[in-house]
Amino acid sequence: METSTFTIALAQRVDYCFEARFDNPTLPVLVTDEAPPLGADKGPNPARLLGTAVANCLAASLLFALRKFRIDMEPLRAVATVAVRRNAQKRLRIGHISVDLHLARPDSGSEPLRRVLDQFEEFCIVTQSVRAGIPVDVRVIDHDGAVLKQPETTGESA
Repeated sequence: METSTFTIALAQRVDYCFEARFDNPTLPVLVTDEAPPLGADKGPNPARLLGTAVANCLAASLLFALRKFRIDMEPLRAVATVAVRRNAQKRLRIGHISVDLHLARPDSGSEPLRRVLDQFEEFCIVTQSVRAGIPVDVRVIDHDGAVLKQPETTGESA
């Protein structure tokens, strides 16, 4: 089994504000923070980063598949909605993530596009990993607003 690793180092700046440094020195430092009353909202909090990671991974997987089949639907746009809820112990948890992927062109009705839409999610390592514990629903919407792909089973609304 192939394994790869990477490292992210966090250093506290003040209160709940941290600097995230990546093991790639060309990447900028990312400032994270909690929302008030804990933090000062100087950067995204971990829940927002998780939503960003899921949406970005899905958009990148869709883009890769579209390009592989030479289907031009760029530029893509993704919108993630993250639902934060209390569990049975009254602790806050991510309860659900919904991602809408927007294509820049109308549906062409092509068979290659159907194949892409049926398969691209399986190649998103973040989403598939997160789905082990959090429901993630994905919709793909074309330029004209037509829903080309929607969740197979109705997930919880965000």
